[in-house]
Amino acid sequence: MNRLPLAKRVAVISALVEGCSVRSTVRLTGVAKGTVLSLLARVGAACALYQDEAIRNVPAKRVQIDEIWSFVGAKAKNVTAENRARGAVGDVWTFVAIEAQSKLVLSWLVGLRDAGCATEFLQDVAGRLANRIQLTTDGHKMYLSAVEDAFGGSIDYSMLIKLYGAADTEKRYSPAVCIGCVPQDVTGNPDPTHVSTSYVERQNLNVRMNNRRFTRLTNAFSKKVENHAHSMALFHMHHNFVRVHQTLRVTPAMEAGLTSRVWSIADVVALADEPSIVKAA
Repeated sequence: MNRLPLAKRVAVISALVEGCSVRSTVRLTGVAKGTVLSLLARVGAACALYQDEAIRNVPAKRVQIDEIWSFVGAKAKNVTAENRARGAVGDVWTFVAIEAQSKLVLSWLVGLRDAGCATEFLQDVAGRLANRIQLTTDGHKMYLSAVEDAFGGSIDYSMLIKLYGAADTEKRYSPAVCIGCVPQDVTGNPDPTHVSTSYVERQNLNVRMNNRRFTRLTNAFSKKVENHAHSMALFHMHHNFVRVHQTLRVTPAMEAGLTSRVWSIADVVALADEPSIVKAA
């Protein structure tokens, strides 16, 4: 079986985490499209497994949660029986939980924007924490039951409810303007000065800027939900372990005490060779 040299594998993964599409990665590296997708699947699966095992007992203090929209194959309103047979599933949401101090992404989940996925996601977040936290979400009602199921009363939880003005019908692709935010305490005694979703919303912007599959108004959307999930695992591996945060001057994983060094892309690629082993930090 032919295998790409390490330098080529590093070049492919580097292009993908810097926001290149699959086809532009093919042009930049000279690697076939099928090989690029195969490498994405192998490395993405290894990244998901590594982070699932490594991000545990995190001494977090303030966690923010939000969801980011995308679609696979076609937008929900355009999904037909024909393109569904080719793998189209319509709208897909990615839940993200970020720790405000270390900027570590604790968990993410690709799924639907409903109470079932929200509950599964929050339970996963709860299982990665070492202590009581303050949690902030947006005002979506699905979080009320999901947070209760995951944490019970052992949490300081507040919602940040955003108020929007009327949408401008002349600006088709522009969202309604946010005219205010109202914090609403739900459980415990959250500190009002830290009721915010700013960090996770900035992280959502990072996703759109550095993952071509999330770029709006293009044809660079995911065609298979499996590749969409692999891409998210790779993106968050790069964010947590490889990319040095400008204000922290270390990676989020180093700030959270999960590793003692800055990882390289080669380190990430090497996970695919032994995906079931958590290497020493």
